[in-house]
Amino acid sequence: MKQFMDEHFLLSTDTAQTLFHEYAGKMPVLDYHCHINPREIAEDIQFENITKVWLGGDHYKWRLMRSNGVDEHYITGAASDWEKFEKWAETLEKAIGNPIYHWSHLELQRYFGYKGTLCKKTAKEVWDICNKKLQEPSMSVRNLIRQSNVTLICTTDDPVDSLEWHKVIGEDDDFQIQVLPAWRPDKSMNIEKPEYVDYINQLGSVSGIEITSFATLKAALLNRMAFFHSMGCKVSDHALEYVMYVPAPEDEVNSIFEKRLHGEALTADDILKFKTAFMLFVGKEYKKLGWILQLHYGCKRDNNYLTYRKLGPDTGYDCINNYAPSAQLADFLNALNQTDELPKTIIYSLNPNDNASIGTILGCFQDSSAIGKIQQGSAWWFNDHKTGMTDQMTSLANLGLLAGFVGMLTDSRSFLSYPRHEYFRRILCDLIGKWVENGEYPADIETLGKIVQNISYNNAVNYFEFDL
Repeated sequence: MKQFMDEHFLLSTDTAQTLFHEYAGKMPVLDYHCHINPREIAEDIQFENITKVWLGGDHYKWRLMRSNGVDEHYITGAASDWEKFEKWAETLEKAIGNPIYHWSHLELQRYFGYKGTLCKKTAKEVWDICNKKLQEPSMSVRNLIRQSNVTLICTTDDPVDSLEWHKVIGEDDDFQIQVLPAWRPDKSMNIEKPEYVDYINQLGSVSGIEITSFATLKAALLNRMAFFHSMGCKVSDHALEYVMYVPAPEDEVNSIFEKRLHGEALTADDILKFKTAFMLFVGKEYKKLGWILQLHYGCKRDNNYLTYRKLGPDTGYDCINNYAPSAQLADFLNALNQTDELPKTIIYSLNPNDNASIGTILGCFQDSSAIGKIQQGSAWWFNDHKTGMTDQMTSLANLGLLAGFVGMLTDSRSFLSYPRHEYFRRILCDLIGKWVENGEYPADIETLGKIVQNISYNNAVNYFEFDL
């Protein structure tokens, strides 16, 4: 029997162990997509206790606690931090087979030196160990990032954001790790949302452009893109139900936009036409700026409306959307490609059934401008577990070029989440190690070592063209 989460955790062959310990495990972390708060980095905050850093905004953990019948009082309610942590410990011991069990124990090992297991019996012991450690200077936000061997972070930022905290970080010579904004313009596209007109007025105010038409909306967005670009932004990100392609003439799109500004009802077709025009516009601008287009889709958000009304978004009430027509994704990319305005693009679907269709679409739009110009993103959200990562990488290897893959992203709100990259790298090395030991690829450790190092870090540096 193997020991629980020892140095060879998830590494089932000698080749896998060599690839991880001598190559992948030593690579830095490039966090090109996350949801951490740049203000907390700028202020170099110190967390009061483990609940604050671990449970404060982690809807992965909240969902598990609800599944364990824990009352909301102990999840997002007014219970004390100790009570919340105790309920989490009681839940975690039941989470066999869930990646959160592994993530949590990797974090306890890497940041707190705790080699045991967290459960109801050990909750007080772990609480005391973690809280004592969190008071040390080495556990401030900036030092957590440093000890995680992170070289660059891309946060997620709305076009109306002032980016003031990015400026503070960038001007601080004592912190060498780059923290760059990433452009997330969902609110300016989601024309069906009840708060849309209020948001457009805010965008107009921030850009200094009165937005009365689709043309002036584009002008305001261009104004903000220029500002983000001046702050080092190289990455966009879009959260979509699916990638739509329902093209319409400019005058019809403008009419749809003006109807919305005047409070008139829109049809489902109107919404799709507007969103198509919006995405085509920003895609072309990204190509001019040299930005990356990231497309995250396949999620149905804010289910369980009763609870959503109380707690708001990003609280654990999202699920996989089974509808994502691959033909429209291909048509959208093709529309940009026809005029040589297709930027580098990373495609993520929350639905693992989309792996094969994405893999075949990639091959239609690759060219000599970059290795893997069109990427399939890493197994995302509900898929970032051993099975999901293995399936995604296997599909990519079957249908494309795994060696050109840009690898893992953190996609987290927690400063303790960087061991997810270790988890990914162990799974990557185990997958490749099994292929090698099954005679499916030569046991050329030098070549294999370069492949896993590139997927772990180097490919992302080259793909995003970060100055590191």
